[in-house]
Amino acid sequence: MASNVLVMGIGNVLWADEGFGVRCVEHLAQNWALPAEITLLDGGTQGLYLLPFLEQADTLIVFDAVDYGLAPGTLKIVEGDAVPRFMGAKKMSLHQTGFQDVIATAQLMGYCPPSLLLIGCQPEELEDYGGGLRPIVAAQIEPAVTVALDRLADMGITVVPGRTQSNLLADPSIMQDAYETGRPTEEEACRIGDDRFFQAVD
Repeated sequence: MASNVLVMGIGNVLWADEGFGVRCVEHLAQNWALPAEITLLDGGTQGLYLLPFLEQADTLIVFDAVDYGLAPGTLKIVEGDAVPRFMGAKKMSLHQTGFQDVIATAQLMGYCPPSLLLIGCQPEELEDYGGGLRPIVAAQIEPAVTVALDRLADMGITVVPGRTQSNLLADPSIMQDAYETGRPTEEEACRIGDDRFFQAVD
């Protein structure tokens, strides 16, 4: 059994389906009690700031929105040396090239986790600033989490229903329910942005 497992979601919740990976770790935290050897992390768009977490991990499981060129909502699992290649398959946003660089840097420094698993979902919409996950992508959160849980079980790690408390997750104000229910209606919000992010700060 691996002694240290890092389960991480990366992406930007402000750009619609880009938030898929972050929402997956959020779902894990809200529904499953992870044992102490697993670190659950909202990696967001932090780039090289994630290196210390990789250094401590033996196994890395990553959730992300990835443009595989497939139908929207398609899950695709990639492992091992292929992970960096797929994460950089298309530069949808700064975070993807950034995380590819994180892995490359960790490999160069000799402390990249030896076991890598990418659980990626093909996005439907990215150009919607302030938008939430599209239904076809949101529907893949549970299946993606199931893939991760199955992998942990294969490693001999038992995960039971419950909750996981972590200070490495997003602020409650941008958790999926609060974020998406607080969004203005179609008539009120510009489809290329959300007025909540353009209001002047006094």
